Amino acid sequence: MKRLFFVLFLFVAATASFAQKPSDALTGEHSLRDRFLIMKSKSQSYGAYKVIKESTLDGVWKIGLDSIDARKGALVTANGTIKNLQGQLDQKIAALKEKEQSVAAIQHDSTHIKVIGMDMLKGTFITVMAVTIAALLLLLVLVVGRMKLQSNTLNERILAVSALTNEYEDYKHRAMDKQTKLSRELQDERNKLQAMIRNS
Repeated sequence: MKRLFFVLFLFVAATASFAQKPSDALTGEHSLRDRFLIMKSKSQSYGAYKVIKESTLDGVWKIGLDSIDARKGALVTANGTIKNLQGQLDQKIAALKEKEQSVAAIQHDSTHIKVIGMDMLKGTFITVMAVTIAALLLLLVLVVGRMKLQSNTLNERILAVSALTNEYEDYKHRAMDKQTKLSRELQDERNKLQAMIRNS
């Protein structure tokens, strides 16, 4: 029995030397919850109460406050980073909107054309210009055709006038010849008459 008691004593002593103490809650990398559980589980009990050293309690409290301050600092840093990132995001969005407007303007310029202050699609402009050119060509053909018709009519009139002029000139020459002939005949008759009067 002494042996058993001795073995148990050694076991308890070894366990106590290797076990965590309430002050272990102040050392090492532990979360606040782990520190609280270590402090609670390794402290002595007095009935329904736990007896915790004031230095350990103060240390856990200080670590808790430091942890809260660190989290607040991290939160402030994170908020600053978020604001910085939000500012960068706003700048990127503004730059993207500007690029989209530029692309939209380029697309608009590539598909539209301004003519006499009117903005129209290039296809519409090409259609209007083709119809206008076709109408002008048709009008030119009509004008040239009408001019040729008038030229032919004018040529016919000139020929008619020329024929009439020639006819008139011929008539005039014939009339002059006839008049000259009649004048000679008349003169011959006068001469004969005077000769008869002298001879009688």
